[in-house]
Amino acid sequence: MEMQLWNTVLTVALGLIAWVFKEKAAELKRLEILLNKTREEVAKEYVTKSEVHTDINRVLDRLDRLEAKIDAFIKERRHAAS
Repeated sequence: MEMQLWNTVLTVALGLIAWVFKEKAAELKRLEILLNKTREEVAKEYVTKSEVHTDINRVLDRLDRLEAKIDAFIKERRHAAS
């Protein structure tokens, strides 16, 4: 009788532990899927460092050309005024 009670208690305890592990594994899988979806969304909305540097360099190049044109314009005005 005592052995049967002990087997029942162990069976219930192991069943409960197995159920908890199964639930935790399912939750972990769900979180992994959500994390992957989040990574995909972040990649759609934000730019990489190299893209930002490329765009900034294009803007700086245009500003340099504009500065050269302004300098040339000022020199022309000075020569015309002299």
